[in-house]
This record gives sequence, structure tokens and C-alpha cells, in this order.
Amino acid sequence: MRKFEKVSYLVPENITLPQRQTLESAGYDLASYEDVTIEPGEIKFIPTGLKVKLGENEVLLVYPRSSLGIKKGLMMSNGVGVIDADYYNNPQNEGHIMVPLYNFKNTPVTISKFERVAQGVFQTFLKTEDDHPVSSERKGGFGSSS
Repeated sequence: MRKFEKVSYLVPENITLPQRQTLESAGYDLASYEDVTIEPGEIKFIPTGLKVKLGENEVLLVYPRSSLGIKKGLMMSNGVGVIDADYYNNPQNEGHIMVPLYNFKNTPVTISKFERVAQGVFQTFLKTEDDHPVSSERKGGFGSSS
């Protein structure tokens, strides 16, 4: 069962769960939970107040909204975010989806509370036929499987 949920430790008021904007949209818009100002050359994590529950062999891929670079001078510092199923409810941050944005302009850029910054696309994935069993479990949050 795939679904978005609110992160409980933030008690996110007024956050609505992501929605697709048109009938044929693949992505679910992800918005900032708070106002965030990003200085020139700086990377900041944009909190969404959300986590996602995924099924077996599913991943949520997070892409920047197409207008982010053109209108705001921002880009995702990691190109594409990969949210694995075991990120959900991890002990470090409960699976909070954070969008890392880099400001490539010469002036500060502010992301407003509830402003849409990225889109999440659900995708299934395959494993190789000689994939070996893995017994280790995720212990942390963002970037913890490295």
C-alpha cells in the first residue's frame, strides 16, 4: 500500500497530502513545511512534513519542479532524490522527506511555506536474478545507507 502521511513529530498543521495537479500528471507535488531562505551558493534542506509508505519493489523518485531553476535559480543538490521503502519510520527522523536545494543565483532566494518545490513519482524496480539476500536494516535517515 503506497501512501503519503504526515510526520508525527512535527505535528504539521495545515499540511495537505500531495496531489497530482492534472489527470495525466505522473508526479505528486511536494511543498515546503516552512519559510526557508537559501543564500547564494548554499544548500538547504526543505522540510515537507511528509513521509511515504511504499510497497515491495517500489521507490519514490523526487525531482525538482521544472520551474524551480528557471524562476527561482534553484536546483536539487542531489539531482534526483531516491526514497527507499525502509526510509519510512526510520528511527532518526521518521522518514521525513527533505528536498535539498542549491541556490546558484547571486542573491538570496526564499521558499515560502506551502510553496511547491518538487514532485514525487512512484516507480517499481527490478532486482538482478543473482541478487544476494541482505540482512542489514536502515538505522538512520537522510543519506544513511552510504
